[in-house]
Amino acid sequence: MKKIYITLLSVLMLGTTSCEDYTDITPKGALVIETPQQFLELVSLPNRGYPINNFQYLSDDQWMREANVIGRTPNIDILNFTFDESVDRVSLLTGSSFYNQAYTYINRWNTIISLVDNSKGDEDIKRLAKAEAKIYRAYDHFLLVNTYAKGYDPQTATTDGGICIMDKFDLEAQPSKSTVAQVYDFIQKDIEDALPFIKEKPADVYHPSLAFAYAFKAKVHLFKREIALAQAAAEKSLSYNNQIFDLVAYNAQGGPTAVAVPAANNIEVLSYMYMTGYNEMNFAQSYIISPELRTLFGTNDARFNLFFNSTSTTNLDQGSNTAYWATQYTRFFYPTVGMKTTEVYLMLAECYARDNKFNEAVTVLNKLRAKRILSGTVNLAVPATRKETMELVINERRRELLLGFNRFFDLKRLNTETEYAKTITRVFPLVNKTVPQKTYTLQPNSRLYIIPFPLSVLQKNPKLTLNTDEKVPF
Repeated sequence: MKKIYITLLSVLMLGTTSCEDYTDITPKGALVIETPQQFLELVSLPNRGYPINNFQYLSDDQWMREANVIGRTPNIDILNFTFDESVDRVSLLTGSSFYNQAYTYINRWNTIISLVDNSKGDEDIKRLAKAEAKIYRAYDHFLLVNTYAKGYDPQTATTDGGICIMDKFDLEAQPSKSTVAQVYDFIQKDIEDALPFIKEKPADVYHPSLAFAYAFKAKVHLFKREIALAQAAAEKSLSYNNQIFDLVAYNAQGGPTAVAVPAANNIEVLSYMYMTGYNEMNFAQSYIISPELRTLFGTNDARFNLFFNSTSTTNLDQGSNTAYWATQYTRFFYPTVGMKTTEVYLMLAECYARDNKFNEAVTVLNKLRAKRILSGTVNLAVPATRKETMELVINERRRELLLGFNRFFDLKRLNTETEYAKTITRVFPLVNKTVPQKTYTLQPNSRLYIIPFPLSVLQKNPKLTLNTDEKVPF
């Protein structure tokens, strides 16, 4: 059996060398990976980062300060914020840390999946290591396909361009692009292969639990509009963890300034992964929410009142009705990329709404709102139609699943359904009176929702083609 060596300061075998180069000598300061337990430990990867800067301002939940737009040379943030389809995004996106990091993590999972069976030791641990790596491999493919491809549409998914599926460790591979349907098939197979071996209580918080695995399974089914399967998976996830952190009680205790709730103390968190790193919320003044979302929160929502600043003269444009996340991660941990129990409840509510079970959908929403709304109307009334009930669910998702990928992905998937598609309008600037105010519009079928593959990747892999009608500059 060949051993694998990983330098302790690197994420995993970064560079252009192949796996074979790590098999003969032990570099100074390296860790030898040769037992099933060590492969299992390799799954635990704190501080995984998935930057959202290639698309974050396409979301109707985020906003930019006026000084960062007016008079500035247009960059990808400004182009996205002003919904400008006329500019060559491909040449601007020369690289993408999100793309590179997601595939680096996939290579890590593939290393475990490919090599753990050849290690000497407990077969149960081998199966567990492989299962955990498969869940994370599936999750990374899910993030990638929902960023770089069209939202899943059952009518077109078999022909819509997707991403490259990486199912084995190969730093020099030039894989062909799969369709959206093929990527989802791959994701679902990894999930189903892994589920029988995932543990209810994993080794640490950086290993996937059964509650997370079933929550992710529910999310994939929901995005595919497989509603009955999504509901069953959501219910299964909640059977392992159905806890909701009570923000109403937390508010009575004094909130984050009085009582710190670090990551390990937030009972609703199912997985730990981040936009940039575990301390990303220290820098959240750059995460400004839009006037639309600010208004949606109202005045009695603990999710806004406890954590946001709407009065700063340093980080906000006064009079814009915007706000920014102003709570350090050491005072309250808020998951932005991973999953939490409240997302599972919201998926369950959506399944009920889509199945015309309006009472059940609103009951779930009200269970969540009882832990979020400080005063006034806590319990929502039951609407008479599916569209109105879905609107309640979608609005609650916006309030609960802040920042990160969720709203951008929701817009993409809902835009494939005429009943829920949204044309976003953005009036800007709101405060500055020296430049003309304009209304910017983003149509549901805009190509901006499909992020181009980074130019550096397109140059290295001629088999990879864009999923939009944009031109490659070479």
